[in-house]
Amino acid sequence: MRRTTEASAPAPAPASDPVGRTERRSGQREPLRTEFTFELPRGYVDETGAVHHTGVMRLATARDELVPLRDDRVRENSAYLSVVLIARVVTRIGTIDDIHPGIIEDLFASDLAFLQDFYRRINAEGHTRAAVSCPACKEEFAVNLAGGRLGES
Repeated sequence: MRRTTEASAPAPAPASDPVGRTERRSGQREPLRTEFTFELPRGYVDETGAVHHTGVMRLATARDELVPLRDDRVRENSAYLSVVLIARVVTRIGTIDDIHPGIIEDLFASDLAFLQDFYRRINAEGHTRAAVSCPACKEEFAVNLAGGRLGES
């Protein structure tokens, strides 16, 4: 079951709204976003050597979190849980739309860590923003981890 969603990075949702819905000026709520675009820090290198940076992750369902617990690889090594879970919710990386645990296993460690944090943000916090501060001037601001045009946050 797939819902239609926006293809671009989300506009930041108010901090008080944990599920990513925002109020329109007319007082109506915008539809729930179920898919979020992202940009991998390093990128997935496929068998031809092509590097894929952008991708899409959908919100997780209860089934997404339960099914991996029955996977033999997870039973043998609980650390494998995140690989199976991420493979279930990432729907596309670059031009690859057949995402499976083997693809996730071949990611660089920094890209897997990014996807784990991205998963936590969209499923637990309802947004893809992170608070950061400038190392030079110490000014604090939010950045969108899903990527976007240079200079946008």
